[in-house]
Amino acid sequence: MNSPAGRGKEAPRPYFFLSYAHTPRMNSRGAADPNLWVAKLHQDLCEAILQITDVPAGHPIGFMDRSMHQGQKWAERLSRELANCRVFVPLYSPRYFKSEACGREWHLFTRRSVYQRRPTAERMTGIVPALWVPMDHYPLPRVAGELQFNHDSFGGDYATEGLYALMKIATYSSQYHTAVWRLAQRIVDVAEQTVIPTGQALDFESQPSAFDPPDVADKVRISVFSYRQPELPPNRDATWYGEQRTDWQPYRPDSSRPLAQDAADVARNMGFQPTVREFEEEAEELLTGERPSAPSVVLVDRWAFLDGRRADAVRRLDRRNLGAVAVVEPWNREDQQSRDHERMLNELGDSVLAVTRGARQKPSLRDDGTAGAPGSLEEFRGEMERAVMRACTAHEQHHRDSRPGGPPAERRPTIGP
Repeated sequence: MNSPAGRGKEAPRPYFFLSYAHTPRMNSRGAADPNLWVAKLHQDLCEAILQITDVPAGHPIGFMDRSMHQGQKWAERLSRELANCRVFVPLYSPRYFKSEACGREWHLFTRRSVYQRRPTAERMTGIVPALWVPMDHYPLPRVAGELQFNHDSFGGDYATEGLYALMKIATYSSQYHTAVWRLAQRIVDVAEQTVIPTGQALDFESQPSAFDPPDVADKVRISVFSYRQPELPPNRDATWYGEQRTDWQPYRPDSSRPLAQDAADVARNMGFQPTVREFEEEAEELLTGERPSAPSVVLVDRWAFLDGRRADAVRRLDRRNLGAVAVVEPWNREDQQSRDHERMLNELGDSVLAVTRGARQKPSLRDDGTAGAPGSLEEFRGEMERAVMRACTAHEQHHRDSRPGGPPAERRPTIGP
């Protein structure tokens, strides 16, 4: 029986699992957690379900992951909740369908059998999608496009704007409350009209994503412009470097592995296929080709600009001003040596990256996470996401523009009848 208590009082089953893509903080210190809005939605849904059901005191109503998709304990908890919840509520956004973790959550839930309580009942899957932002201009993966779900009763503004806008814009307040109430009712209806036996808690990290695999065009090249330890200039602290240039990690001790691996994880969680190489291994194509064959992100260590010969290649790339190549200048505001040499490093950066820096606010080692120059690992992850999207958008635009007389793009699917 698909009841709150599941197999007994010792195994309470939440009504729903709220699946959403974590949004990175804005690139500044002290910025508010953008996922607090999702937490508010979760709380409002729980309160509404509490009112329209007889859930006993102390029993869980909904589950929302508040971690950052890291660690063994997180993965085990997530698998248990996905094996136990009664309804799966994916929060649709462009970022959601790029997230490998969200695709795994969807896959794990849909492994469980779903039985209709009454033969005449509408065919249900146990999935109740919700619009966080409009998806009219974004393609839905096959598993989402196949869902038959009508949001008309949620209100016209909900379908047009999504829940995030209804929460943020005061004039939409009543529409937000209506949408939450209807969503809560739908969750309860699906839970009561289906029987979904509890499943087995499987290893989360080894599960495939339910979403469509990335196309060849969804490859992202990550290159690193830095030093090997033997190449370091006199007196430069070797703490941040390794045997290979791709071993550079400015955010120790927050991360003990190379920065390029953190960057690759970000791209992979967005649904892309990353490759990691030294900048010099990518330079020939970036400097001589008409356009890069794939979107590229270059991670630049400004200390490496002291090597004038190597810096000249980065300068030439900067002057090409290729939209499909995004440059990120990671640094650690806890690196006292970099702070002590702020003026020198900024002057080097202004000389080598004149075009790149001219297109954004000038980075400063004393700024709190200036755009393009993240000063902490958390800021880097957010900046890396933005860099990947800038490069991919420019690459896709060039690809479309280079097809003379190509067919117009199909209208992309939306949620609805």
